[in-house]
Amino acid sequence: MYPQPLIAVVDVEKTSQWYQTILGLDSGHGGKEYEQLMFEKRMVLQLHQWQAHEHTHLGCPELPIGNGVLLWFESAQFDELVERLRTHQVEVLEGPQYNANAHHREVWFKDPNGYTLVVASTYGDI
Repeated sequence: MYPQPLIAVVDVEKTSQWYQTILGLDSGHGGKEYEQLMFEKRMVLQLHQWQAHEHTHLGCPELPIGNGVLLWFESAQFDELVERLRTHQVEVLEGPQYNANAHHREVWFKDPNGYTLVVASTYGDI
């Protein structure tokens, strides 16, 4: 079993472009209402437009976005990601820093919708 998180967003196409630019993901579906974001031909994240398809369990866009949920990724290209965050002036919440408990580096930031992301380097990369 593999996780395939889905987040609800206002603008699927804009959000998809942001994830492609910042995380280096690829579009696997594309569209105004739904997107599958891929890494090495494997889906790692789904985007869904809040009002599309009348899904009643997506949540409520008026409530705080992502409270208690973090989108956590591991990347072997950690330094390149940090550079893209700087280049695109993404507000970093924490890091980059070494997490001695997890034996990796990590950086915390928000996507344009308000979801918190963490990208960690591979285990023991330092």
